[in-house]
Amino acid sequence: MLILGQEDVAALLDCDALIDALAGAMADLSAGDAVVPARTAAPVPGLAATMLVDMPAYVPSTRALISKLVSVFPGNAGGPVPVRQGVVAVFDPDTGVPAALMDATWLTAARTGACSALSARLLAREDASVLAVLGTGPQARAHALAAVRVRPIRELRIAGRDRAKASALAEAVSDDPATAGVAVRAVGSYEEALDDADVVCAATYAQEPVVRRGWIKPGTHITSVGYNPQGREIDDQTVVDALLFVESRSAALSAVPPNRDLAEPIERGLISAGHVRAELGELVAGTATGRTGDEQITLYKSVGVAVQDAAAAALVLAAARERGMGQEVSL
Repeated sequence: MLILGQEDVAALLDCDALIDALAGAMADLSAGDAVVPARTAAPVPGLAATMLVDMPAYVPSTRALISKLVSVFPGNAGGPVPVRQGVVAVFDPDTGVPAALMDATWLTAARTGACSALSARLLAREDASVLAVLGTGPQARAHALAAVRVRPIRELRIAGRDRAKASALAEAVSDDPATAGVAVRAVGSYEEALDDADVVCAATYAQEPVVRRGWIKPGTHITSVGYNPQGREIDDQTVVDALLFVESRSAALSAVPPNRDLAEPIERGLISAGHVRAELGELVAGTATGRTGDEQITLYKSVGVAVQDAAAAALVLAAARERGMGQEVSL
């Protein structure tokens, strides 16, 4: 078995290849070809923390067979330990032999950002040039570096609760080759970041919505991946007005833990389950329609699905074998 740490995963995972691989994985999921059992969770009493058992997943397009475990400990927010941590076990799809165990912290951030970038490739206006990233953690960084690859972004604004962290992230992102030619800057508020933005990537641990309808212009594409069991990222009116897209209808509408950005508007009768216009995989396959006008607001609300981890893990393992990285151990 090959052991791959977080630095290995970060070095091996190519974002452009990942976006393309996720397109196939999402198409497999929507077509019913991928095998993805329902997610389960084990809460940790007294800490508002959760162990997510993402269960096995098999993706035909990449022949990836994996299982993932993720811990979500909100009490880590703002400290040196990430809120979300995890591992992915990869198995040989022909023999079932355990092939690799890899850190899932950056892999999860990278695959989430890459799938948001896929949503922007499918749904954002072709001329989208101003990107707003809300959040300052690993997910925000992954989104910034992925979204600039799919549209002609010339300006990137980063906002968070802590201006110093936003500035540090802006500096780090501006040093990456992916943002060459992009003006990257930190701004003082979410509202300022959203002003006239064409693409919005929300990756926060917000208690109150950081994306509000009054701050969004017509034609904006919004991605929302943040989760707070007591909070929301997107306000009701944005959810109501937007064309809504998800990874999987069943995952988005019955997420464990619940996805409050959708669950609350449904409970109050503001929208119904039918408000979901399509899954990303349906857009990839051409069996559903996305944006049909430049004035429409599109919203991709992500809860994460295991086929994304499988696609990413397959790329990491293939690259590790090619480059001779990782530590071989015998079980």
